[in-house]
Amino acid sequence: MRRRQRGAHLGLMLLASQVFQLGVNNIPPVTLAVLGLNVYLYLFPAAPLMKTCVSVQQAYWYGDWRRLLLSPFHHVDDWHLYFNMVSFLWKGTKLEQRLGGPWFLYLLSVFSVLTGLVYLALEMLLTELSDDQSYSMSCAVGFSGVLFALKVLSNHYNPGRVNYVMGIPVSNRYISWVELVLIHLTSPGTSFVGHLAGILVGLLYTVGPLKAIMKKCAEIVMMSGFNSQPGVNFSSSGSTGYRDTDGRYSGYAPNPAPYPASSYTGGLTEEEQLEAAIRNSLNDGGQTNQRGAFPPPPPPYGFHLPQEGSAEDLRMRRLRRFDR
Repeated sequence: MRRRQRGAHLGLMLLASQVFQLGVNNIPPVTLAVLGLNVYLYLFPAAPLMKTCVSVQQAYWYGDWRRLLLSPFHHVDDWHLYFNMVSFLWKGTKLEQRLGGPWFLYLLSVFSVLTGLVYLALEMLLTELSDDQSYSMSCAVGFSGVLFALKVLSNHYNPGRVNYVMGIPVSNRYISWVELVLIHLTSPGTSFVGHLAGILVGLLYTVGPLKAIMKKCAEIVMMSGFNSQPGVNFSSSGSTGYRDTDGRYSGYAPNPAPYPASSYTGGLTEEEQLEAAIRNSLNDGGQTNQRGAFPPPPPPYGFHLPQEGSAEDLRMRRLRRFDR
């Protein structure tokens, strides 16, 4: 285990520079809060590192399960914190914008605990297979396991992309595995099993049952009356906010992508949405929408354009004239 360096805090200064360069207002609230929590616990740790790191010996044998909650948010030194948090800034911003704040916070909570549990299971398995007790005593700390899980999720939402590793093109599908090996080879002090645990947790969410289980648990909590505000919209994709009693949507979503929810796109591809928008524009006679700066969302699923000259077409033209 490396010794914590408390000298000039160069890593902290570089992290602050990155945050201000990106702009605090451009960082979604959950991402910013988790970043702040990691920095705070580095400066004012809840316990010494040897009492926050997680291992089979300390968590399973001695029953100190609180380490599962503490270990992801403590770091060995400011460079360890810097590299993890810079990576989290990019991944967290993109994923929180896509998933929404409440679900992203829920996701981080589950990933943080589950990564530690999978890490313990892998270390116990290695101990049994090799009959080497050093695996059970290996103690891990840091946010990198959660970052590998988020990386799997981010790559899942951006399929088909290619990243270059040491000049070699690697598909997004395999980039996490390549980085797992490279980090282990170039930085021997890192936890190979901890990073592997993160990848497995990410796969449990993207191709396994974890996402469905989380949704079911969220539904049970919502139906049990835990939420004191009726009509709160808690979703694993799209914007977040609240629905009024009449079903209208209002609320806040940090830097939302236009129409991220499938209910707005209706399952249409980008080309189909563009074609529908052009056809709507032609039917409007080239008139622009004066009531807002943004164009209306694409037609919902099952929408069909009325035939010219039909009764539906005449009715739509009268409505448009009334609107204008």
